[in-house]
Amino acid sequence: MNKQAPLIWASVLLLFAVLTLFMSSSVLFDMFGIREREGNYVPFVVWANFFASLLYMASVYGLVHRQKWTVRVLGMALILLVVTFTAFLFHIRSGGLYETKTLGALVFRTGVTGLFTFIAWKTSQQPKRT
Repeated sequence: MNKQAPLIWASVLLLFAVLTLFMSSSVLFDMFGIREREGNYVPFVVWANFFASLLYMASVYGLVHRQKWTVRVLGMALILLVVTFTAFLFHIRSGGLYETKTLGALVFRTGVTGLFTFIAWKTSQQPKRT
């Protein structure tokens, strides 16, 4: 991996984190009329996204500096999303209200988080360059 790759990946992760934080906090705290546009949102899914965004933010620093703890932080985000996804499936099966876009968004977010966890692991395995 070249010297700029961690910076590029960290920038993408930062953008993803900021977008996730903005959207989840907008729904949770009813800002900008986003809650109404989201329809039948599932509160525990939005809270999980909110906490995942905070973990992403912390991971940006670790990714830039190739810190091994970044893998654990992103791993926690991944576990949080997998548990949330499982709970969401139970919510659906029990007849709970939801938007179909939530299912796709959870699959996407979980996949992206898994990708960033892998990238952090690969990045942390390489020696730091100054």
